[in-house]
Amino acid sequence: MPARLTRRQFLPAVLSPVVASTAIAQPTAKLPNILWITCEDIGPQLGCYGDKYARTPVLDGLAAKGIRYNHAWSNAPVCAPARTTIISGMYPPSTGGEHMRSQIKLAEGQLMYPCHLRDAGYYCSNNSKEDYNAEHTGKVWDESSPKAHWRNRNPGQPFFAIFNNTGTHESQVRKAPHKLVNDPGEVRIPSYMPDTPEVRHDWTQYYDNIQAMDTHSGTILKQLEADGLADDTIVCFYGDHGAGMPRSKRWPYNSGLHVALIVYVPPKYKHLAPEGYAPGKALDRMVAFVDLGPTLISIAGVKPPSYMQGKAFMGTHTAPARKYNFGFRGRMDERIDLVRSCSDGRFVYLRQFMPHKVYGQFIGYMFEMPTTRVWKKMYDAGQLKPPQTYFWETKPSEELYDLQSDRDEVVNLAVKPEHRAKLLELRKAVHDWMLEIRDVGLLPECDFLARAKAMGDAPYNVGHSSSLPLERILDTADKASMREAKDTPELVKRLTDADAAVRFWAVLGLQMRGSEVAKANAAALRQMLKDPMPAPRLAAAETIARFGSDADAKLGIEVCLSDADAVKSGSATTILALNALTAFGVKAKPFFDRIKALVVKDPKSPQRLQEYPARLYETLMRDLA
Repeated sequence: MPARLTRRQFLPAVLSPVVASTAIAQPTAKLPNILWITCEDIGPQLGCYGDKYARTPVLDGLAAKGIRYNHAWSNAPVCAPARTTIISGMYPPSTGGEHMRSQIKLAEGQLMYPCHLRDAGYYCSNNSKEDYNAEHTGKVWDESSPKAHWRNRNPGQPFFAIFNNTGTHESQVRKAPHKLVNDPGEVRIPSYMPDTPEVRHDWTQYYDNIQAMDTHSGTILKQLEADGLADDTIVCFYGDHGAGMPRSKRWPYNSGLHVALIVYVPPKYKHLAPEGYAPGKALDRMVAFVDLGPTLISIAGVKPPSYMQGKAFMGTHTAPARKYNFGFRGRMDERIDLVRSCSDGRFVYLRQFMPHKVYGQFIGYMFEMPTTRVWKKMYDAGQLKPPQTYFWETKPSEELYDLQSDRDEVVNLAVKPEHRAKLLELRKAVHDWMLEIRDVGLLPECDFLARAKAMGDAPYNVGHSSSLPLERILDTADKASMREAKDTPELVKRLTDADAAVRFWAVLGLQMRGSEVAKANAAALRQMLKDPMPAPRLAAAETIARFGSDADAKLGIEVCLSDADAVKSGSATTILALNALTAFGVKAKPFFDRIKALVVKDPKSPQRLQEYPARLYETLMRDLA
């Protein structure tokens, strides 16, 4: 890998607008129109995917004359990083865009896919949500607004048009009042959730919204027919990630990543159709959101640029299928986490790099859902039994599920000897993928942002810099999160490593091992409070404040209070500091007045990032009060 990817290195794969336009000036055939109908926060809960409760005649009809994919993943289980995956054709852990509502720059020469389509002659319209974690790369859309439509293009110009339905979003599941259309007595409740009236109501309203979305999709298809364009337009439907219910949305299980993906190709463009295309057929090829951008470019007759990590699954430049789909979870709203997942179509593997944190960390937005509140209330009251208890507890380091026998992913096979070979296979697949894409998500958010600023470059090039010891960072994260006693001495040695991310994971490794290990290394952790970088410093502060003496707790909290000043530290560091403070419980109570006086908004930080310190502050003040 080059230490730094410059525009010159990209030029063979990424044509300038002038060159690109020249390259396709004499197409061998008329370019097809492309229509994307999308919606938010739904999994494959459609009739054509075998869901007998769903009422989706329009999309079922589209699948009957087109094809559907059985193994389509969104890569991210929440909207902003999922959309960032699509628009870039790259895995956000490699670009730094994995964290919810973050804002990064792509590397020079890495263009969002509509730029390539526009160079190929397409009119590109987006109606209308963007929500990307990456800054625009020049002019991306011809129009992106609630009024965007293919009808606004020049006469005869081929179009690429997106229509996004927001009516299925998580926020609409809890919208009240709502008169249920479907019968709540018939809806299926996943085994990991309690079966209560609130849960049944939310799941039924979720299906009601899908039914309304299906009707709306029919309206768009009728417009296409009315304009006489149905025979000239490739149509695609998908949802932007899995179901918008807790433990699906925000979690890189199959339930949070599996989406419906339906593609219809008119007969005149059958040469661009996926391999095996036939009306009503279901295809088993592994496809994911990272593939959508390259596929669109391939449909336009242009070879996808080499920096895109996805694989085109149709068009003139179809690529060989991959063996696995990959998923990820980083910071979810205000809460910090790190998970990577993988599936071969039957088995799903999750690698938990922060297993000491509970699955259901308090996220204010998630707790607006009645299902979330009643579920947590019943857990606190001791009214639940496994697997309904799991979501509110800490995690194993590894999870392995067989989707054929366990659709809800609740029977962890990672400890079963008969599944050892599959565990090792998927563990290696995730490890190799993280190194292949140069996963900067291993660096705390404030860390890779600081390195990018110091380099005057994008986080992607931080990850691809020869000075970044990514293999050593991943090895330290592995040793930390697997929590094996034999690795503890090495983690202690790495507290003084030259790289801040290595030091961060070494500290977390001691924290994950609990009170006894933390107390045994209290002197070394006190030294870490002077670390020049905020992430290892704050990790040490949280560790000694949680597990040390009262004097240690005071030292740790003082560090957190200093780093929680957003104007001084920036939003990403403030989020880390406030997360540490929320973990201290009653130990933070003597500092109430100083916490109350904190300034948690940094006007210089990206606007998308500024809301989360405020949410953490509100939670902290409420809990302390």
